[in-house]
Amino acid sequence: MSWSRRAFLGATAAIVAAPATIGQARPRVVVIGGGAGGATAARYLARDGKGALDVTLVEPNATYHTCFFSNLYVGGFRDYDSLGHGYERLVSAHGVRLVADRAAGVDRDARVVATAGGEKLPYDHLVVSPGIDFVEGSVPGWSLADAEAMPHAYKGGEQVRLLRAKVEALPEGGVFAMVAPPNPYRCPPGPYERISMIAHLLKQRNPTAKILLIDPKDKYSKQALFEEGWQKHYPGMITRIGPDFGGANVEVRPAAMEVVVDGQVEKVDAATIIPAQRAGDIAAMAGLTNDAGWAPIDPGNMRSRMDPAITVLGDAAQQGDMPKSAFAANSQAKVAANAIRGELTGSRVFPAKYSNTCWSLIATEDGVKVGAAYEPTPEKIASVDSFISQTGEDARLRKATFEESLGWYAGITADMFG
Repeated sequence: MSWSRRAFLGATAAIVAAPATIGQARPRVVVIGGGAGGATAARYLARDGKGALDVTLVEPNATYHTCFFSNLYVGGFRDYDSLGHGYERLVSAHGVRLVADRAAGVDRDARVVATAGGEKLPYDHLVVSPGIDFVEGSVPGWSLADAEAMPHAYKGGEQVRLLRAKVEALPEGGVFAMVAPPNPYRCPPGPYERISMIAHLLKQRNPTAKILLIDPKDKYSKQALFEEGWQKHYPGMITRIGPDFGGANVEVRPAAMEVVVDGQVEKVDAATIIPAQRAGDIAAMAGLTNDAGWAPIDPGNMRSRMDPAITVLGDAAQQGDMPKSAFAANSQAKVAANAIRGELTGSRVFPAKYSNTCWSLIATEDGVKVGAAYEPTPEKIASVDSFISQTGEDARLRKATFEESLGWYAGITADMFG
């Protein structure tokens, strides 16, 4: 939908005047997507609004299975059910209205969200937090129709269960392959933690198996830490093929269970394909994305640069230095909720500050992390301070880092779902 200068100025004027001119009893906020960004935003808007806001969450899944920490399920460190979380407390304790349906369209002029089931949800402010979708054709030979044969397992849920089942079913001494994604993508260390967890599972069950990691990137997050850990815990099991050796020129043949690297055919017994990524479909359908497939935002409040009545959170946003992670989405949601509540109710708005930490498990009690603090600039959310685990760390520190990650998971899921 086009956004003319006249419409933009008119909408901006309406937003500035919103607390005084909104006609219904309570300003209406609709949130699309019940993950780390959307669920957190819905909870903070409803809780801190103290009844002043009408908050509706649109989410088709009754139980949200986190993609973050799903690698630990693959590695045998968590039960699948521990990844699942419901929305009951958002409804009962905080008064969020849950619409168990998929958002199918956004009429930005009328400010209405349409659901797949036909419901029309008017809003005064819209929060869009749909996560990722995949760039079709980014891995030649693979499409979503092939996700049963070669799962992506990069959205959580049943795909993760399928991936673990395929690792467990690998024949003795078999070959497992991963095609890693190009930048930018959800959870930069995620594919490499996944390799670690697959290796851990195979070491217990199938120690002569091999893992082939095909990677289009010259370097990746925590590279020195992962490579040190692989050499220590899984020597000889993992081979990485980077772009210098054809990792950027790959084709897959799911029916034949083959991976073609720079023209050379590799027969594999199972594979996971993580394609190039973009903002979730509804962001593009609403006209919020750019040519790169991501939604540009105002760094100070996560407001869409395409429409000031819409906020975009988490993986779907083009936010600058912040990685696409659950921690980042949760941090952004709190900033955004404060800004939206201030706009609609006249309450105090605090300066934006963001943070992120990403933990990864390499082997039993061998945890590492990377993170940063961020502040908005006119152009982007910029890193102002950062940290990362070091190679050669003491085993007690690595154990403490892993235990810290467990505490974070319990804390963020409580923060998301109330």
